[in-house]
Amino acid sequence: MILDLFAGPGGWSRALQVLGRRDVGLEWDLWACKTRAAAGQLTIQTDVAAYPAWPFVGRTRGLIASPPCQAWSMAGKRLGLLDQPLVHQAVADLAAGLDTREKLLTACRDERSLLAAEPMRYLYALNAVGEPDWVAMEEVPDVLTLWRQYAAILRTWGFSVWTGILNAADYGVPQTRRRAILLASRVRTAQPPAPTHSQVHEPDSLFGPGRARWVSMAEALGWGATDRPVPTVCAGGGPNGGPEPFPSGSRKALSDARERGTWMPRPDGVVLRSRREGAGWAARNGTRENRPADAPAPTFTAEAHRWSWSLRSNNQANATVRPMTEPAGTLFFGHRANECIWVAEPAPPTAQNADTAVVPEPIRITAREAGILQTFPADYPWVGTKGQQFSQIGNAVPPLLAGHLLAPHLEAHLNPDDFTLAA
Repeated sequence: MILDLFAGPGGWSRALQVLGRRDVGLEWDLWACKTRAAAGQLTIQTDVAAYPAWPFVGRTRGLIASPPCQAWSMAGKRLGLLDQPLVHQAVADLAAGLDTREKLLTACRDERSLLAAEPMRYLYALNAVGEPDWVAMEEVPDVLTLWRQYAAILRTWGFSVWTGILNAADYGVPQTRRRAILLASRVRTAQPPAPTHSQVHEPDSLFGPGRARWVSMAEALGWGATDRPVPTVCAGGGPNGGPEPFPSGSRKALSDARERGTWMPRPDGVVLRSRREGAGWAARNGTRENRPADAPAPTFTAEAHRWSWSLRSNNQANATVRPMTEPAGTLFFGHRANECIWVAEPAPPTAQNADTAVVPEPIRITAREAGILQTFPADYPWVGTKGQQFSQIGNAVPPLLAGHLLAPHLEAHLNPDDFTLAA
């Protein structure tokens, strides 16, 4: 079997399904387990730290692990960095067959920090019988030093190991999500997959095949210059389903903006421009929080109004804002809430729109759109309230990136076209 620790809503599992394989996922979160069940993925709902390793001994070909990142992420308090010496100690002890987790946990500032040591407990038990054949692990960049400790231990057990930072955008993911990766194998040389995309298109040459330009949000979502370009917003819905509410919780719609609006690509051609906004962003730009629920939606007319849409990746003061012609920044959703917002900017004035441009109000991204930007299919069966869905999406491994990482270990051919996104 392929054992998937901290399996989440199925990023690795979705990649394995596309590649014609299946895994057994261990996951604690109820709603992630329900999503996995709806997606047809085998799951044991359990605490990875409490579940025994012996049921998998003698049966495991590959081990996957993406420990929870909240303790280490820049989106949180990053107490994992302060706990890092304790985590290193836990990994070293577990690799020697000593279980000191309970003692070390009492000294941790964030109890989640020590979860990054759990894969070593399983690896130690499996190594006793010469398993697994391969290992793939993923975490936020600050965990790279811990992965290097894992690598040093795995090499003494006969593994070839590679560790490093990969950018998901280099593999066709419409998101510049950087992650620390560990790849290990007993049967082949471990190395990262060759990038398929780059910030700027690279043509074929004598030195090898070229690389396509990074996939933009507009491409992934199927929004072209004239083809349904505006973020999805419609009336109705509730906490357990339906469209994403506005920041105030109102379900009032920009009813036909998607049909009548006109998305204009940014004319300046800037790639990867990040805009850092201060705390006054909301005051300067406005939100729908004060918009009456029964207020009429503004009318956007293609002939009179022109704007360009960008995605603000979170609600922090230093949030990245990217135009739709670029990949998104790293998506994360704090406190089980949706903090990613589409914001519109007027195009440079022209003779046709200089006096009439009206910029739409910010619109929260939908779970469907966020899932697509993580390379889940548009119809992926997210389960739970909107907040629970967004929490799952933000924590998931992009399936397309996972597919690139897993295909060599499985001796499987990866066809990116099999990862269907927008319908």
